[in-house]
Formats: sequence, C-alpha cells, structure tokens
Amino acid sequence: MPIRIAVDAMGGDYAPLEIVKGAVEAAKEYNIAIQLVGNEVQIKEELAKYDTAGLDIGITHTDEVIEMGEAPAKALRAKKKASIVLTVESVAKGESQGLVAAGSTGAAMAASLFGLGRLPGIKRPVICCTMPTAKNPIALLDGGANSDCDAEMLLEFAIMGKIFAQLILGYDNPRLGLMNIGEEEGKGNELAKATYNLLTTKKEQLNFIGNVEGRDTFTGDVHVIICDGFVGNVILKTAEGAFKMVTKLLKEQFKSSFVNMLIGLLAKSVFAGFKKRIDYEKIGGALLLGVKGVSVIAHGSSKAYAVKNAIRVAKEAVEKDVNTKIVEMYNESMKAND
Repeated sequence: MPIRIAVDAMGGDYAPLEIVKGAVEAAKEYNIAIQLVGNEVQIKEELAKYDTAGLDIGITHTDEVIEMGEAPAKALRAKKKASIVLTVESVAKGESQGLVAAGSTGAAMAASLFGLGRLPGIKRPVICCTMPTAKNPIALLDGGANSDCDAEMLLEFAIMGKIFAQLILGYDNPRLGLMNIGEEEGKGNELAKATYNLLTTKKEQLNFIGNVEGRDTFTGDVHVIICDGFVGNVILKTAEGAFKMVTKLLKEQFKSSFVNMLIGLLAKSVFAGFKKRIDYEKIGGALLLGVKGVSVIAHGSSKAYAVKNAIRVAKEAVEKDVNTKIVEMYNESMKAND
C-alpha cells in the first residue's frame, strides 16, 4: 500500500487551484496516494484539467473552511467539519499517514494538536523550519508555535530538531546552537541563560556548541538553531523581508540604465540560480513536531511547486519514522537525568 497524504485543498491564498495541481504533481512524482479534503465540486473541476489516470486521488467533501482571519480556537469549535479538521481526522483515524495544510497556521496547529495529541513527554509541539544557508539547509525551531517558553521546552525543541536534522536534512551529528545576543556564556535574558545551562548538561548527546547570534543563521556552520517561537518567527519574517528588499533593489538597478539592463540579461541565469537556492517553495513546508502524526504546515501563499514539495516533506517524515525517533531520543534523555 502506498503512503497516503491528506491535503487541505481549501487552505491557502490559491486554493483549490494550486493545491490540487501540486497534489497531482506529487502523486505522479512520488508514487503516493492523495486524499484531497474540501469542496468536491471545486476539486473535481480542478482535477479535470489533468491526466489523473492510474493515480490514487480521493476526495473528502466538506463545505466548511476556516479563513485566514478567523481566531483558530473559536473557528475550530464552530466549524466541526472544516477542511483542516477533516484533514487532521484522516490521519487520526489512520486513513492517511500524514497531512499538508497551507491555510491558517494557527488553525493547522490547533487542529493537529487537538486532533492528534502530543507525543509522550512533549509539552508543546514546535514548528521546525528549514532555512537556506550559504552551505546546506539547516533547521530553526521554534518557527512560531510557542511565544512563551521555558528551558525544558527548549530542550525538547533541541531533541526534536536534532532528529529532524539527522533524518530529513542528512546530518550525521548536527551541530546545535542556542540563539542569543552574544556567543559568550552568561549572555541573554533569563530564558537564554537557563536554557544554556540545561543544554550544557546534554552537550555530548546533542552536540551543543553554545550560543549563536543572528548573523550565524545563514552561514551553515550550525545545523540546528533553537529559540522560542517569538524570536524564531521574527527571524523568519525578517529573512523574508530582506530577501524581498534585495530582489526589489536589484531589479530597480538593472532597469536604471541601458548598460545595467545588458548586465542584468547576462546575469539572468546567475540570479535564477540564486533565487532557486533560497526559494521557500523548494523547501515546501515546515513540520509540526511533537504531535502524534505527521503534520506539515505550508506557506499561505504556496503555489503548486511548494505544495508538491510540502507533500514530499510529509512523505519523507512518514518513511523515516521521525516521531518514533523523537520519542526514543526523548526517553534516552530523560533516563540520563535519573
């Protein structure tokens, strides 16, 4: 039986058009089954545009959708049959092995937490984001799930981040750093200091290299960066804004004169390669680690290419049994404290 990934077909800025397209591409490229959840009429209209012969693509119908501006908890209570709820339910019932959602991040997180539950011992699920660097991709967590954390939670993030970096990113013994305002021991606020001390007790197990600063995020010298969700989300949004600014300024410069336009044409392939290396669509989505199931949260503006890659991330997480490895490492860590 092929792996089946449930996809919220109605979530995101370009749903269901781009979601369905990406799902079809994923089914073809990765040889997996897809369960599309949403308005059946609209989904079938989109599927009719493609050759789906031989593909295992099912549809779960619902008319209810949680919109981006709705308060997640309130919306989940009011819309028991919302597309994200039924997408999560497909995994909870064992009908699918993983899920992908590109709609409201808050709704996807809440639905996954309530619908799937936490892994044993884990206090809070965490958004594990894959970040491009000058070398190879790294993991940053928390990407925004938990604004208020304690040191024990960040230790859990470190354990989950290490497993992710090993199984998904391919690092044998990933170097793990704590985001701080300075590299020296004793730097930072009370949370940073307490977390530093706690991670130091697991230095060999986690390959903890100490504090890292914001400028270290994109060097590729540290493979897992740990922080609370407030800091992590600021890093992500700042990086996104900086990329947009650099891209805009470069375009303006290349259009500023005839000579610059010629230079721009000559350098077109170079900048295409640059964009490809740092494009979030290639990354696909972020795993919500710490829940009893594989849940991938994609960017709200995801188009087909990003959706296809988010489904790939879910497939890899299922195949490599990320959750079992997290529980095993967590239990080993707790035994070391006894």
